[in-house]
Amino acid sequence: MEAVASLRVSRSPGARQSVGGPSSTRPRSRWGPVFVKTASIRPPRSSLSVASTDSSPLEMKKNDVGNLTDWDLSASTMSLSPLDGRYMQKVKDLRPFFSEYGLIRHRVLVEVTWLLKLSEVPEITEVPQFSLDAQSFLEKIIHDFDINDALEVKNIEKITNHDVKAVEYYLKQRCKSHPEIAKVLEFFHFACTSEDINNLAHALSLKEAMNKVIFPVMVDLCEAIRIMAKKNAHIPMLSRTHGQPASPTTLGKEMANFVVRLSERGKAFSKIHVSGKFAGAVGNYNAHKVAYPDINWKNITAEFVQSLGVDFNAYVTQIEPHDYIAELFNNVTQFNNILIDFDRDIWSYISLGYFKQITKAGEIGSSTMPHKVNPIDFENSEGNLCLGNAVLSALSMKLPISRMQRDLTDSTVLRNLGVGLGYSLLAYRSALQGIKKLQVNESRLNEDLEQTWEVLAEPIQTVMRRYAVPEAYEKLKELTRGRAVSKKSIREFTESLDLPQEAKTILLNLTPHTYTGEAERLAMSVDDAVDLVNGFKLP
Repeated sequence: MEAVASLRVSRSPGARQSVGGPSSTRPRSRWGPVFVKTASIRPPRSSLSVASTDSSPLEMKKNDVGNLTDWDLSASTMSLSPLDGRYMQKVKDLRPFFSEYGLIRHRVLVEVTWLLKLSEVPEITEVPQFSLDAQSFLEKIIHDFDINDALEVKNIEKITNHDVKAVEYYLKQRCKSHPEIAKVLEFFHFACTSEDINNLAHALSLKEAMNKVIFPVMVDLCEAIRIMAKKNAHIPMLSRTHGQPASPTTLGKEMANFVVRLSERGKAFSKIHVSGKFAGAVGNYNAHKVAYPDINWKNITAEFVQSLGVDFNAYVTQIEPHDYIAELFNNVTQFNNILIDFDRDIWSYISLGYFKQITKAGEIGSSTMPHKVNPIDFENSEGNLCLGNAVLSALSMKLPISRMQRDLTDSTVLRNLGVGLGYSLLAYRSALQGIKKLQVNESRLNEDLEQTWEVLAEPIQTVMRRYAVPEAYEKLKELTRGRAVSKKSIREFTESLDLPQEAKTILLNLTPHTYTGEAERLAMSVDDAVDLVNGFKLP
């Protein structure tokens, strides 16, 4: 039977639908279910395809993930996940890496590259060194792999009910027409367990997605906040601790705090090494040693794994233990936590009127309150960061744990790598969009500062302490705590102090607007503390 999906459609006015049979007179809503055959929806053409860095311009155009068809809109309307539905346009760059297509493509890459590696091992006389024509044929399978090839693999899987074995059978079918490769078809997947293929496929997907998609957006976000820091370094702003007025800062300095913290996470990424294994069923090269006892399989597989740009892990069971994924996702989670802090602060500053939001013609803030301009970008960012962190944290806690030499729990969990990163990417782009709409409202910032002269109690009592004025703190507490403090009252108090005239003059010239310490200098020198070049990459 063909799959069906339920959609809600409008029926003509006054129409009734029989429920209990033709004689039923029970009134029905004018809204009712209609069943649409999903087979009538056109299949995807190229929206899941990948253009490798070695692809020709024609192949790259064919595999352009931006080339979305009408199918995408229809399918996204019925998607279970909002990442593939409402938000698909904002996260589609991850599809080539974390979709089913992406996983199959990387499995093909690993299987083909392993066969090429075997042909380079002199002791394996059954697989002679491939000719240039054979090498080109195999490499073309990798470089030209597209969605139609992935669908062929899925059709084979319907029979095998085993996804990795389906890849092996697909490659044998593709290569049986080549006379040289046809002689060594049984060396596809030679001495491999499925996890040998899978762990490297996931490692490559993850490394490529982070370096090509996630990190560049993280850097864009950091750069946008860095620009905010320097541009607004001189603009004084009332601080708030415990929600109450506190010693002033500058708007730029508060932005600098965030970009430095985010940059530190970027540096941590560069210390994480993506690891892979290729040691057979339980990590000991058991089958390898029986078939070819004189080969140093540890060295051969280490060379192979490292040739893919992945660090080799020699001490494994059936699976690579995924510790690097846990470390990576913990760091992404911490980056996200810092960004949540940023989102909430910007939200608060907008609420206080410190930022205005540039409006866009045609946009609506509220369905009932026409005046509303809501901080939706930062709210969307915060919400999706929470979802991303939930998934990433679950992955980082689960993946390093596997019973004895292996259980299958990691297999289903690993298929969600793109989910946590997808929500994170969505959040980063929402925050970037929100930043572009921000406009500093200096008059509102100045208004708050002008109304909080009590913040000068701190510098006054500090200077009093320097000159040994007794009970300095207590006297300022008596003057300011729970009382209205004005420019006049704070100056009258200062004039009455037994202080050197020079010190008194400094205090009398001080205002809430100028009492910002080193905030401006710190904001302007933020570049010294931020490195967006050497961080944010997986080596």
